[in-house]
Amino acid sequence: MTTDRRTLEAALSDADFPAGKEQLVSYAENHGVDAGAVRALRAMPPAEYANVAEVLRSAPLDKAAEEGQSSSDKARQAGQDAPSGLAEHQRATRPNPIVEELGENRGS
Repeated sequence: MTTDRRTLEAALSDADFPAGKEQLVSYAENHGVDAGAVRALRAMPPAEYANVAEVLRSAPLDKAAEEGQSSSDKARQAGQDAPSGLAEHQRATRPNPIVEELGENRGS
């Protein structure tokens, strides 16, 4: 969206957890967090978040700033961006590393 992982982590580093979505939005607005991070917090589903990591999993992050994300976070975010209405087997996935290395899957 309009914020990245590092900005959101820094913005919520002193927030009290567990916290609901509205509490996090209010905290961000009252502590001068940039507008992009506030928009990302507003875009999250209403839920109780136990820590910053859960917020980062739920908040839409800027695709151009993915270099700060771990591989698992990138994969999770990519899965969320799949077109709706597609079954999981119809979504684009990376090839199996065994197939990449050996050229075929030997049935093991």
